[in-house]
Parts: sequence; C-alpha cells; structure tokens
Amino acid sequence: MNQTKGHPKGLYLLFVTEMWERFSYYGMRALFMLYMVQALLFDKEMASQVYGSYTGLVYLTPLIGGYIADRYWGNRRSIVVGALTMALGQFLLFLSACYFQEVALAKYLMFCGLGLLILGNGFFKPNISTMVGRLYTPDDNRKDSAFTIFYMGVNVGSTLAPLVCGLVGNTGHPEDFKWGFLAACIGMILGATAFQIFKNKYICDPDGNPVGVAPQRSASTAQQSETSSQKSTSRTLLMLGSTLLLTLLFSINWNADSAHLFADADWIGSLIYATTVVMPVIIITDHSLNRHEKLRIGVIYI
Repeated sequence: MNQTKGHPKGLYLLFVTEMWERFSYYGMRALFMLYMVQALLFDKEMASQVYGSYTGLVYLTPLIGGYIADRYWGNRRSIVVGALTMALGQFLLFLSACYFQEVALAKYLMFCGLGLLILGNGFFKPNISTMVGRLYTPDDNRKDSAFTIFYMGVNVGSTLAPLVCGLVGNTGHPEDFKWGFLAACIGMILGATAFQIFKNKYICDPDGNPVGVAPQRSASTAQQSETSSQKSTSRTLLMLGSTLLLTLLFSINWNADSAHLFADADWIGSLIYATTVVMPVIIITDHSLNRHEKLRIGVIYI
C-alpha cells in the first residue's frame, strides 16, 4: 500500500478533489446573489428565492445520487460524472455573465447552469467522503486522522474560494462577474482531472483492490433485475406522478379565488418540497434494501 506520512496516497487525491469541488461551490455562492441583483437586476426577494431554492436542492439530490451509485454506477463513475456536470454548470454561469445585458438569454443560461450544478452535486457529494474509510482496514486507527485530513480539504477550498473568485469577480463592474464563475469552473475541472488521472493508481484498499467501482451483478441478480423491470417502471411512474401532484398542491394559493390559484406560485420551491417528501419514501420502500440500510437512509433524511 502506497503511503505518504503514514496514510495512503489515495487520501491525498481525495483531499485535492474535494478541495477543488468546495472551491468551485463556495466561489460560485460568493458571487451568485450579487450577480442576480447587480447584473440581472433581480429584486432582493426574487434573488433570495432563487438562491434558497438552489441551496435546498443541492442538499436534497445527494440522496438520489448516492442511491444510483450504490445500485448501478459505483463511487468512481459518480464522482467523475458529477464533477464534469458541475464544471459544465459553472461554465453556463460564465456564459450567462458574458451576456448579462441580454437578460432573457442570461436568465436561461443561469437556470440551466443551476440545474447542472444541482444534478452534479447529487452525484459527487455523497460518494467522495464514503471512499475515505474504505482506503483502510476496519480496525485501522488511522481512519480518524484520515477524515480530519480530508475535511481540511473542505476548509482550504471554502477559504480560498471567496478570496479568489471574489477578487476577480466582485470588482463593482457587472461585466466582471464572469471571471469569478470562470475561476470556479476551472477549479472544478482541475479536481475532476486529478481524480480521473490518478484514481486507478491510488484509490484502492489495503490489499490493492480498487475502491468505488461499479457493483458486480451475478447472472442470477441480472435475471432478477429483468423480471423486476416492470415493477421498476411502475415505481418510476408513481414517483413522477406523486411529485407532480404534490408540486401542484404546494403551489396553490389557497386564499385566492379559482382564477388565481397559481398566481405568483413558487414552482421551484414547491418542487423541492414535493421531491423531499416523495424520494425518501420511494427509496425506503425499495425491497432490495435491507432493514439496516433503510434505517440509515431514514436518519439521513431526518
């Protein structure tokens, strides 16, 4: 097992990857409200609503991304896909800031970028930290210090982000916001590139076996999967239908007359609340999960 200062080199690769992801995330957040108010001329109420909806979905989607990683993709693929998706989202924010004077186009690019950031975060966030402990044996007393080192990467990235992105993006001139978003994009690309290049060499357990690969499926498991495809389709339709119904219910202004039930509806916020209710129920009722796994998901949700 390759070690540096008593720890496997894979830990430092995860440190660097997480550091750049946090740099990207907090760099964007440092500028986002200012960009909406100063460049796109949103009023503060609208900007706060968009910002709150974004941060709410960012903390919701890891539940979905972790589920997909455990069932289908594995941690490695989920991290790479998530990182590249977030980098693309940051680039769309950069383009939005490039065309901030064309408000309609800038808004469209901004919301598309936010969607990609939310989606990418769902794949990235729950998977990278789970790989830290798997670099060690269960009884290895270095694991506590390993997580301390790993979360130092979070602190370093979140500290540098406002300094760098704020310096180049928040100059008092709306046309300069794009440089802050571009810096966040470059940071995410650096993290994704480092992980992709070195993951096969360093991300392994003490026996040298790769960590975070896609789960292996036996022939019997594959056959069971095929026979349950109809049930899976039904669950998907149920999930979509339930989410849509709850979104509509949460969007209704119950104090208005029938002609104005959806006046000033917060569709994004309603979608967040609806998904928060539906997704945990769908996941917890998955018969492929054992009781222990369901309890862990329940604790995370609470």
